[in-house]
Amino acid sequence: MKCRGEFVDSESKMADFDLEQFENSDRSDSPATNYPEYDDRGHGHSFVKKTFHKPTYCHHCTDMLWGLIGQGLVCEVCNFVVHEKCLRTVVSACSSIAATLVKKPVAHCWSEPGVFKRKFCNVCRKRLEDSLALRCEICEYYAHLDCHDFVVSDCKECAIYSPNITRQSVVHYHHWREGNLPANSKCLACKKTCWSSECLAGMRCEWCGLTAHASCHRLLPAECNFGSLREIMMPSSCMSMPRMDLSVETMMGMNKKTTRTISEDWSSSGDSRNDENDEKERRSPRERDTKDREKDTESEIIRVFDGNASMKRRLYRTISVPKNAPAQAILEAALKTFHISDDPKNYYVAEASEFALFVGEKELDESKPIRSQLKTPDGKRPSIFLRYRERDPDKGQMKIYPGSLKVASGHKNITVTSDNTTEDIIRMALKKFGMEDPDTESGQFSLIEVLLDKGVSERTLENSDRPWEIIKNSRKESLHQNQMTRYYIQQREDPHGPSISLFVGNLPTGLSQRQYEKILLDIVSKQNKWVRFDVIYYEYGALVLDFSQAEKATRVFNILKDAVFDEKQLLVLLLPNIQPHMIPDNTSPLLVFVNVKSGGCQGLNLITAFRKLLNPHQVFNLENGGPLPGLYVFRNVPYYKILACGGDGTVGWVLSCLDNVGQDAICQSPPLSILPLGTGNDLARVLRWGPGYTQEDPLNYLRDVIDAEDIKLDRWTVIFHPNEKEQDDLKVAIANDTNSANTNEDTTTIFVMNTYFGLGIDADISLDFHQAREEKPDKFNSRLHNKKVYVQMGLRKMVNKHTCKDLHRCIRLEVDGKLVDLPPCEGIIILNILSWGSGANPWGPEKEDQFQKPTHYDGNLEVVGITGVVHMAQIHSGLRTGIRVAQGGHLRITLLTDLPVQVDGEPWIQPAGQVVVLRSALKATMLKKSKNKIRRRNTEPSIFFPENEGLKAQSPTDENSGGPL
Repeated sequence: MKCRGEFVDSESKMADFDLEQFENSDRSDSPATNYPEYDDRGHGHSFVKKTFHKPTYCHHCTDMLWGLIGQGLVCEVCNFVVHEKCLRTVVSACSSIAATLVKKPVAHCWSEPGVFKRKFCNVCRKRLEDSLALRCEICEYYAHLDCHDFVVSDCKECAIYSPNITRQSVVHYHHWREGNLPANSKCLACKKTCWSSECLAGMRCEWCGLTAHASCHRLLPAECNFGSLREIMMPSSCMSMPRMDLSVETMMGMNKKTTRTISEDWSSSGDSRNDENDEKERRSPRERDTKDREKDTESEIIRVFDGNASMKRRLYRTISVPKNAPAQAILEAALKTFHISDDPKNYYVAEASEFALFVGEKELDESKPIRSQLKTPDGKRPSIFLRYRERDPDKGQMKIYPGSLKVASGHKNITVTSDNTTEDIIRMALKKFGMEDPDTESGQFSLIEVLLDKGVSERTLENSDRPWEIIKNSRKESLHQNQMTRYYIQQREDPHGPSISLFVGNLPTGLSQRQYEKILLDIVSKQNKWVRFDVIYYEYGALVLDFSQAEKATRVFNILKDAVFDEKQLLVLLLPNIQPHMIPDNTSPLLVFVNVKSGGCQGLNLITAFRKLLNPHQVFNLENGGPLPGLYVFRNVPYYKILACGGDGTVGWVLSCLDNVGQDAICQSPPLSILPLGTGNDLARVLRWGPGYTQEDPLNYLRDVIDAEDIKLDRWTVIFHPNEKEQDDLKVAIANDTNSANTNEDTTTIFVMNTYFGLGIDADISLDFHQAREEKPDKFNSRLHNKKVYVQMGLRKMVNKHTCKDLHRCIRLEVDGKLVDLPPCEGIIILNILSWGSGANPWGPEKEDQFQKPTHYDGNLEVVGITGVVHMAQIHSGLRTGIRVAQGGHLRITLLTDLPVQVDGEPWIQPAGQVVVLRSALKATMLKKSKNKIRRRNTEPSIFFPENEGLKAQSPTDENSGGPL
């Protein structure tokens, strides 16, 4: 069983093709400039000799091309540059055939358009700095916005579980991607540098990070063992996603991204409304580097439409040709600009106009100059159709791919006629693939039309459809889309099983199951009712619906994602399924939670990095339902780890959800590690994860998680019981607090404390800071800025009167049943860990007194007094420590007046009453970074083969290699 069908070595494209001139170069007039003898070597390039006028590097060996004229060769379609001496060893595929080499297409998950520095386009092989580009959020695939039409859908396949495979039979293969390697990458085969900052070169496995030269990667073992992250990687064979008509961005919990294709408004005269300006805007990265074609009196720009649909939508591509070029040269240039590698004899060109769609077209004579055959006036830009020449309109060949059939062969060519129905073709295909009884088994399969244009979209053909007529109509509408269309044989029943889980959030909290059911049925209607409620999280207003039919689940998903209830947009997510019996031994999958709001834009960068380093189904954005979706997906995994990326509040959020849902999971207390993105990060400091994330390589953090040691963290229950007269005010104060749970809705509120609990001046400053951040959250996107604002608010408290003066007269403290005399102070801090306020230690270093040496697992709390803002500043600077007041495991505090308090950094005004702090029965297992951790330099590939296996050379044609690497 393969976990990855195969990989296309290179994907390249040129949006606008120039027949006469190449970028910064001159074409040689020598008859030896064409190299057709190398076109049949599998890469599909169309090389011509070229003279370069600026430093240029070979895309195969990465060395510079030397010489005065004719230094190297370039592909006319994809801009692949190569030495003549390297020509015979080229393995990177041209974009004209790249899509045809992918056996099982997988759609990319595109980011918003942006500018990416020091990266190259995987389509046109040009730099990305000068124009908008897209990036796949799952793999290292980059493309200019103008190149989006020709991207190859060969992303990582992350969920491939099928019931007919076993853990022992699974073999994972490398998923190779060309170019954009990390700096200082070295080839595992020859130990030489294989990366380049000058061109798209080198190969990298998207799973294990192995890097190699293009000519060396086929000699490496085909099997991938996930490298140094194998212990925390969730293999794709352990996960399944139901077969649904949703985009990959939707399945990953991201908003669908839309991209704009080259287009312009059409007028009856054949020109755009602002022809000169529009032409500059829609030029490809290649043509923008060349001189302005409008000033070239010897060449002419022609617009090419590939079918009726492109004409109606005003979508076209351009070619630049000599004014006296014959129609045959125009035809060849048009085929190359649309990346069609078929025989030119199967195509022709005709003049394009809106009237031609109704009155017919006239094929242009290939031997005559095109300008003499067009009716377009001089000075106006001509437009032409690129058409397919039907040899026999009544029959032809169809390529049928096996899809879910377990056969060793690839696609089969089947002769079909206009009278053949879908059912006939399924029967013929099954016979070709060697099925024993195709007539009986044909009812178990469907014929799927798969379009690879800008993604992967599927359509099931009806049994009465006539596919040959569909193909002919597709050629008339768009040749490009026809080239990107495939037909697969697929089982009617989803092999992943009938269970489909939808997470629904943002519902009212605390309702009954019957009330939740009524709310949802009013939105989706009874005919779309689910099979059952799998789980309901009453205190969070969230639930999971189970469906047995993909069509019904898709309808409900599309309805709920646009639904609003109680003025709140409902949240709906499609959840993957994990098969615990498929998880390899000695593997503890890592569940990653990222708070993208923490640390400015660091959270957004980290979630993309972790999706590329791990299986993306292991990474969850806390903006989408918080930790609940991820904990539900991992509920049946016997042992796993958690990485929480955020501040102390994020860690408390995850632990709080674990407390509520962990009892229903097999692993009730998974160990939790921290990547600090917050302002204080006190818990991360104590556990050695550092004061804050500083753009370190995320791979190093994942390696640290693997080597970290398990420890226990004391947790404490804080019970607030206000006096009866303050009952209503308290309910208002805590109504929106997600960490609270009301055991008595009239009087008592319970919190779980992980780090510290403060009363007085410290909580007062934190409350002001919290309110300022709630008013203008966009300004609080920097850790340094947050600390600056915190200091400013502390200075205001020094000069203004505040409610915390003489705090010791406003409270009474009992520790382990004994009344404690409080010193004069303005604040009290109750510590569970020896870090407070961004790394300060108010308890101070160890010294001889009546108190024991504190730890975060000794069952005791430390009580410290603070005399004011100046004292706080001195503690932060290390000049003083706090006033040691008490140490114990059970605290009772009586509040004689309303006071500011905070629990784990969440502040509010607490009414007068009783506060009890006692040890919680809830336990937390944390991961503490290894103290003797040896830092690895990121100069070698991250792949590590098993020690008992040597590096064995392997033939690319090995039958177990799974096709082209």
